[in-house]
Amino acid sequence: MTRFLPLVALAGLILLWEACVRLFAIPPAQLPAPSAILATLFANGPQLLTAAATTLAEAVEALCLAAAGGVALALLFSWSSWLEKTFLPLAIALQVTPLIAIAPLLLIYLSPRAAVLACAFLVAFFPILSNASAGLGATDRGLIELFRLKGASRTKILFWLRLPSAMPQIFTGLRVGGVLALIGAVAAELAAGASGQGEGLAFRIVEAGYRLKIPMMYAAVALLCLCGVALYSVLSALDALLLRRWRDAPKN
Repeated sequence: MTRFLPLVALAGLILLWEACVRLFAIPPAQLPAPSAILATLFANGPQLLTAAATTLAEAVEALCLAAAGGVALALLFSWSSWLEKTFLPLAIALQVTPLIAIAPLLLIYLSPRAAVLACAFLVAFFPILSNASAGLGATDRGLIELFRLKGASRTKILFWLRLPSAMPQIFTGLRVGGVLALIGAVAAELAAGASGQGEGLAFRIVEAGYRLKIPMMYAAVALLCLCGVALYSVLSALDALLLRRWRDAPKN
């Protein structure tokens, strides 16, 4: 029963929102009612869904690239402390640089889609790298010594012990990285939309803002929220499906 409490709370907030808009006669240009947002969503469904699919595809593609690169680099860091000391500060520098400052620069040198992918990749990469590195470094020392006593090489220890042991942390990084990839894609699309380029949901938000279509902006934001929830839910489901053996049994 408790799993439905968030939905009940959300429904209550939406009803309160609708009631306040109607009670105080707030114009749609200031605050559209949920019913007006829903009507706008249905009226512009094909256009908004196409834009949502574009944004979500960009975020997923960037997440896949960030996952491959982050895990691979974490394995290299685990293999060589020299590599970690050399390249980890560079990864940290990229992470702490504000994305809003990077996106316009990337649009100068790259196509809009490539710039969106680059921004989404940059923000998703570091959480995956840091979680994977932490997981690889947290392997039980007793098990490592046992592998060494059995004559296992560094490569076998890395791929047969450290990597499987790090899978829970890697999936934690994937969940965080998935949400951040969507945020990065939206930020880059906003920059592209401000320059008259782009085709994702954020571009539709910018376009609607220029035309003062406030319900359209809210409808696009609602779709973005749904895309984020869907992406996080899929990654959480994969986590639960693939890592059952790594998780503790649920407590009664």
